[in-house]
Amino acid sequence: MQTAASSISSASHPPDADHSLRAGRLGVIGIVFFVIAAAAPLVGMTGALPAAIVLGNGAAAPGAYLLAGLTLLLFSVGYAAMSHQVTNSGAFFAYIGRGLGLHLGVGSAFTSLIAYLAIHLSLFGFFGGLMAEQVGMLPWWGWSCVAWVAVTWLSLRSVDVGAGVLGVLLSLELLSLVITAVAIFIKGGPEGVDFAASFNPSNILAGGLAGSAGIALAFAFASFIGFEATAIYGEESVNPKRTVPVATYVAVLLITLVFAFTAFAIVTGLGAGTAVDKVVELSSVDGTPLVNPANVLFTLATQYVGGWLASVMQVLVLSSLFAGLLAFQNSASRYLFALGRGGTLPAALSHVNARGAPSAGSITTSVITALVIALFALNGLDPVLNMFFWFSGLAVVSILLIEILVCVAVIAYFRREPGDANVFQTLVAPVLAIVGLTVGLYLLMSRFGLLTGAVAEGVDPTTTAWGLSGLGWFMLLLPFAVLVVGYFFAIARHKEDKELIQDVIS
Repeated sequence: MQTAASSISSASHPPDADHSLRAGRLGVIGIVFFVIAAAAPLVGMTGALPAAIVLGNGAAAPGAYLLAGLTLLLFSVGYAAMSHQVTNSGAFFAYIGRGLGLHLGVGSAFTSLIAYLAIHLSLFGFFGGLMAEQVGMLPWWGWSCVAWVAVTWLSLRSVDVGAGVLGVLLSLELLSLVITAVAIFIKGGPEGVDFAASFNPSNILAGGLAGSAGIALAFAFASFIGFEATAIYGEESVNPKRTVPVATYVAVLLITLVFAFTAFAIVTGLGAGTAVDKVVELSSVDGTPLVNPANVLFTLATQYVGGWLASVMQVLVLSSLFAGLLAFQNSASRYLFALGRGGTLPAALSHVNARGAPSAGSITTSVITALVIALFALNGLDPVLNMFFWFSGLAVVSILLIEILVCVAVIAYFRREPGDANVFQTLVAPVLAIVGLTVGLYLLMSRFGLLTGAVAEGVDPTTTAWGLSGLGWFMLLLPFAVLVVGYFFAIARHKEDKELIQDVIS
């Protein structure tokens, strides 16, 4: 391990301000805003939850969200323990590099970067498609470009400016969900509050992991992507050795509670016994279910609160997507910054501007997203069915793969350097998380066709697992291939870039 003298000094006293993120800008709340914005709760409740109810385990879908959240909470125990040892905007790959070696750290860095760029691109497609449908005036790619300009500008500002914007948007988003849920519970719904229907383990696992329960859990795990970004902001936080662990726990607990609580309220509002039929009815367009899944929540908001809230929610879905765009722009740009600083990618990517933002990484992220938006637009591909579903499926498989490696790295690191962490933090919780995340990854991979629509001709993804098209197999295996190629790339370079995984806050 490098000594404090050889590591990069605290960003509050940087030797080179052009290559150091600005320290002390974010506290626990600021980081939590970025993380929950990335999870986009309102988008999850209007998009993923109706699909989890109809295609998955029905009224027990809230339990699937709770189970996924508990698994990720176990992951957070080891993740938080590792954040005490390493503060680095590379987060995932810095932890993996410290635990499993620099070469695997580099491989995981490229897979992580693909994950953040992919989810960023998916949200650009969803935002553009939704704006074109609800507002009109511009084609989907026109609205995506409007968001692109705003996100790029905000990402080049001081990180606390972005946190302030997200704080306002996120507060309104969460308030709308809480108001709807509380109103439903007060009035009781058509069948009253049926806790067992949603949270009895036998109901959650009904249909088996290869069937309906597995589908629901796949959608649930996909909804949590982005929570792990707490460590990415460590270099810019106040007292990162404390702030990052606290922010991680707060973010995971809040996201889990919001998802499970709101999902349970929606099931209660529909009636547990008729939840599947009601979702099919409310989300159908021309007899095809789940074409308009957002109408489920909007209808309940109108019924239990008033039409005004449904109208507000339609706007907040768009602001939720925008908040997610800003959050993932920041994540991707900081990964590029860390890779440039560590010497794995060109050093120019490690430049920051006068406000302490990773300007080179942010501009590079924006250039990549602009090129992909143009590619999809010129080829006439659909912003939602293609851009959103393809890239979101790729992203969530990538993230779960890396999270499993982080858990293994935590165990390996603390076996060598036990420090003052206890056995639950460094062994028990990571092992349990590995089991849960591996199951989650298998479920996501087996239902990749259902998540992305990239299925072989004649295959019904709601009943058949693994029936992927050539494109589907390519996207599914890409994270693993990039991990392997990155590993051997690091070996072939014959250069150990220890700066890539060092603790930059001594």
